Amino acid sequence: LKTQNISYGDTSRTKLKTQNSKLSSPHSLTPSTLHSPTPPLGWDTGPGNVLLDLAVQRFSNGTQTYDRDGAWAASGLPCDELVDQWLQQPFFQQSPPKSTGRELFGAAYLEQCLADASDRALSHADVLATLAAFTAASIAHSYRTFLPQLPNQVLLCGGGSKNLYLKQRLQQQLGTIPVLTTDDVGLNAEFKEAIAFAVLAYWRQHGIPGNLPAATGAASAMLLGEINQVSGMGAW
Repeated sequence: LKTQNISYGDTSRTKLKTQNSKLSSPHSLTPSTLHSPTPPLGWDTGPGNVLLDLAVQRFSNGTQTYDRDGAWAASGLPCDELVDQWLQQPFFQQSPPKSTGRELFGAAYLEQCLADASDRALSHADVLATLAAFTAASIAHSYRTFLPQLPNQVLLCGGGSKNLYLKQRLQQQLGTIPVLTTDDVGLNAEFKEAIAFAVLAYWRQHGIPGNLPAATGAASAMLLGEINQVSGMGAW
């Protein structure tokens, strides 16, 4: 999260960066500058792409691993009743700092979602549309519930930023708040994590703490990672 201030911190606007990755949807509030007295916030909002990807693999008998551009989901109709039902999961009401992953939003959770969809005779396209609507609604719910104020702009990154239908659903949830990708501000949405790890490695090498206790709940600022000599690589 601290690395996001390096990437997006030099701005006069309040921006919200949402990592819409396969496992979850962590997001961070970026202050106006890196040295703002208001600490950035960060937590996992919910399932991200994982349920969509698992469902696509199931429905395609393993021939597809994801819904390219969200086209399959876009051909269906979401079931708002199920979206509301799934949002009752206690995780969504839990206050940050919090994180999640496949241990909650994984294969077992998808099985329950598919059972709920079967009870309503939803088509595969309708199920994907509903899962996308659920993901978007969970992100928007987290913004409205836990942010001190809504942002001027939302920046998506990660693989899910390529899902046009999911992006459209999030835009519908957020109304007039522009939903963009980090590509739109000059940072490749799929390279963000690689850049972040490079920054973390630099900080570790130079003795700079890489975590933000206010966001993670850690007791103090810490050096992250270890430096190990790889056999045959020579000295750094």
